[in-house]
Amino acid sequence: MAFHYPNGRRFVPQAMEEKKSPLKKISFSNRGKTLEDDLNETNQYYLAHGIAVIHKKPTPIQIVDVHYPKRSAAVIKEAYFKQASTTDYNGVYKGKYIDFEAKETKNSSSFPLKNFHDHQIEHMKHIVQHDGIAFVIIRFSAMDDIYLMSSEQLSFYWKRMKEGGRKSITLQEVESSSRKITLGFQPRIDYIKVVDSLIAENF
Repeated sequence: MAFHYPNGRRFVPQAMEEKKSPLKKISFSNRGKTLEDDLNETNQYYLAHGIAVIHKKPTPIQIVDVHYPKRSAAVIKEAYFKQASTTDYNGVYKGKYIDFEAKETKNSSSFPLKNFHDHQIEHMKHIVQHDGIAFVIIRFSAMDDIYLMSSEQLSFYWKRMKEGGRKSITLQEVESSSRKITLGFQPRIDYIKVVDSLIAENF
């Protein structure tokens, strides 16, 4: 039989209350925005203000198993990527085709080249050969420092690794061979200012 207090609250014996496990502390430390989040917001700002048209590329997938628990709902149980992805973003700015990859690392002293793949390096080379602008945006999340490195410079470090050299780019090398992007409010990562410099130097 259940007993209740005059205010309607159910009476719970002390022995039962002691069996309850203590509430877990909830951590909000991992709720910071990712590089992708910031870039997506930046690109939305560029689009809304008529600055550039840059979008994140969708990754094509092959769906092989779908369940229909309800007529109006479908649940994908199994799917595969149709092909290896190239880079994350592409679009148009001042009549120039823009194509770039975005990567971040928790490492504070170097950037691991294992974050890239051969087909991505080749893809960016092809973009440059056709007078497009290709680059990579790198974030060192520990310091929240962001850099834009041209695809040509990335290819140099990639070739060095393939020839038996180090498998990462040191922070000092990133600083000397890239352009640092100053974080702002709107837009958050104003990388177009750096792209302007690339256009001025190469076109």
